[in-house]
Amino acid sequence: MQHDAPIRPAPQADLTYTDEIHAGLMSGTSMDGVDGVLIAFDEQGRIRQTLTSAFVPMPEPLRRQLTALQHPAPDELAAAARAGQQLADLYAECVQRLLQQSGVSSRQVRALGAHGQTVRHVPAEGYTLQLLDAPRLAEATGIDVVADLRSADVAAGGQGAPLMPAFHAHVFAGLQGRYGILNLGGIANLTVIDTQQPTPTVIGFDTGPANTLLDGWIEAHHGHRYDHHGQWAASGRTIPALLERLLSEPYFARPAPKSTGRDLFNLSWLKQHLQAHPDAAAADVQATLLALTAESTAQAIRAQKLSAVYLCGGGAENAGLAQAIQQAVGPETLVQSTHALGIAPQAVEASGFAWLARQRVHEAPIPLTRITGSRHDSILGAWHKAPSRQR
Repeated sequence: MQHDAPIRPAPQADLTYTDEIHAGLMSGTSMDGVDGVLIAFDEQGRIRQTLTSAFVPMPEPLRRQLTALQHPAPDELAAAARAGQQLADLYAECVQRLLQQSGVSSRQVRALGAHGQTVRHVPAEGYTLQLLDAPRLAEATGIDVVADLRSADVAAGGQGAPLMPAFHAHVFAGLQGRYGILNLGGIANLTVIDTQQPTPTVIGFDTGPANTLLDGWIEAHHGHRYDHHGQWAASGRTIPALLERLLSEPYFARPAPKSTGRDLFNLSWLKQHLQAHPDAAAADVQATLLALTAESTAQAIRAQKLSAVYLCGGGAENAGLAQAIQQAVGPETLVQSTHALGIAPQAVEASGFAWLARQRVHEAPIPLTRITGSRHDSILGAWHKAPSRQR
């Protein structure tokens, strides 16, 4: 998955004494690394200033451990604990980079929202698991950590995902009309915001794979972590019969609210469908996977009748994918990145977790009932106090 250049450190002269600084940290299903952002919020929780951003690549041994933990295996409890410790250390490295770049001290940061790494997401059975040793992260940074941000929603009968639509509705509240925010991480999720109603409405759901299959396929064949601007996909040709088979996956036809992940959309799933196409060229499969992401997201966008869609996440920097989505939705829907809204695409999700940390500190419930299907809104996240702040 591609990444923006870090946001240049912003001066803090415009901050007021009522502003709060929070950090957001995210490692998604692509498992390429940790995205971090440092944000100053005003009293209403609006973004006053994005101070800086950072990206720390994930070491290959940790990535392999986390990939293995996606599936049941012997002694996985010990392996999960070790991976959670290493992930906390990686998150701490990202925090230190944010502080160094911005000139902000750890004492000035009220809290950090840390997503962790999803290794199980089975809301139908009432659980979701994001690995992260949050107390270790609080110890290492000296900053309060808000983690385990999905479990409360699952306990309330929700999907636990996506969480970002609530943030999108908050941060992009000034936009008018019926529009969407499409996050292209490992999995694609769509936020639909309609301000044409007397009371603005927000819904959100996972549409299916974004980068997870594209990244996995190119890594399996070329050892690259992602297909830069979709260049390898562009060298191949879409296989219509294979695309039709992939789009027949029942998940695509399920109504919202719904969520998914690597437990469904993985290379094993792909290889099952490839049994009917044993002679398919690898580049043609990559082209078909790009078409799958474009068409599955476009189906959701067309069904929602959106006038504009703003792309965020690493996939927003894939020019080939963005172009394919625009072609699939047609000229009646404008497709562009969140750069047009003043937020770098790769910073949006991490910014959302900074906002969730801020909301947890202020004990503000997150409005998710129409997004995840939960019975009620919940205060999200477990709050781990830094040792230096426990006195």
